[in-house]
This record gives sequence, structure tokens and C-alpha cells, in this order.
Amino acid sequence: MQLESPPTDKRYDKPEGERRGLLIVHTGDGKGKSTAAFGLALRALGRTHVHGRQVRIFQFMKVPTARFGEHRMFEQIGLPIEGLGDGFSWKSRDLDHSAQLAREGWQRAKAAILDGSHFLVVLDEITYPLIYGWLPLDDVLQTLRERPRDVHVCLTGRRCPPELIELADTVTEMTLVKHAFQAGVPAQRGIED
Repeated sequence: MQLESPPTDKRYDKPEGERRGLLIVHTGDGKGKSTAAFGLALRALGRTHVHGRQVRIFQFMKVPTARFGEHRMFEQIGLPIEGLGDGFSWKSRDLDHSAQLAREGWQRAKAAILDGSHFLVVLDEITYPLIYGWLPLDDVLQTLRERPRDVHVCLTGRRCPPELIELADTVTEMTLVKHAFQAGVPAQRGIED
């Protein structure tokens, strides 16, 4: 490890642009995409309680009855999180039904994005129904372009379509460096639900 001195001068000037809703993408093969989006949702919820705007999370691959740690905590603090799917594709008994659930879920998420009452809408794992061809990319892009000016949207998932990356204001790619699963360690409850 190489030591460095802490900066003593501010390294940037404050941008002069106007404040507006951002389109944020968390993608890549590394862990932490959903976790980062949930942290963002918590931050936004703390801010919106003051201003009366809503924060909402839609999970495109989780079932509506999912009860992972985030569901339990978000329920306690009043942050709506809605499972829209029937699990990952390898768990599906009927991929046509999975695709239909994704389309129906997209209509609910689209309405939340366009209604103007939300400060932040998280579209967790939306890249999967997009790359599987279950959702029309053009409709998603058009909705994101036409959303009210002050609505923030965060999208997560691997292999994000380049058209979404191009449209986004901020894109973070989570890079897999090392994962316990590769060493034979199973997912840990409360860490990788």
C-alpha cells in the first residue's frame, strides 16, 4: 500500500447547472448494485420525509411475497418495495408467465415514474427482463426521457443495454475482483439474500 497525503485544497468547483432528476445506473458483474440502490433509496427517503415526496422500489426478479432483510426493514420504515416477478429464470416454471409479470410490473413502475409524486424510483434488476426481450427497450427509454424533470430513477442489473448507459447521467460499473462463492462459500443470509 502506498500512503498519500490527505488533500488540503478542494479538488473541484461546484457545478453551475440546474438541479434536476438524475438517471442513475448500477451495472456490472460485481456485487453491490442493488445494495447501492437501496442505500440511495434510504438517503432519499430521509430527505423526502421533509418534503412530502415518495420513494419506491420495484424489484423485477423478486416474487411479491419475498421477505429478505431489505423487505423486512423497508416495511418497518415505510419504504414501499414491490416484487414484480417469479424469481430468476432458472427457477421459473413458465418463462412466458415470467415475461408477462415483467410487462405488468413495468406498467406499475412506469406509472410511478410518470405520476410526478415520486422523488426516486428504483428499478432493481430491470436489465434482465430487458435483455431477455420481455420488456420493450424503446418504451423504457421513452418513459425515462419523458419523466417529470425532478424525478430521479435508479436502474440496476448486469449487462445494462448501451442505450440506457448513453441516456444515464451517472453510471457505475461494479467489477468482480473476488467472490466467496468462487471458493465454495454459499450465500450468507443477511449479506447476500
